Amino acid sequence: MTFKVYYQPTKTATPRRENTHVLYMEADSEAEARQTVENKTEYSIEFIELLDEKSLEFEKKDPNFKMTKF
Repeated sequence: MTFKVYYQPTKTATPRRENTHVLYMEADSEAEARQTVENKTEYSIEFIELLDEKSLEFEKKDPNFKMTKF
């Protein structure tokens, strides 16, 4: 499954919408995606969205689209 993870780059700063970033990753569940990001980064996760096939195809049209590998 492909997930879109919205995050703040640091856990210590106050979250601000203009600082929100996204990454795309493969995982077997939302819990696994959250655990992987929390264990491998210093990001503060805001939201994790499961992408269906139609949504994933739309996201791939963005020139900045890149799957993150941990």
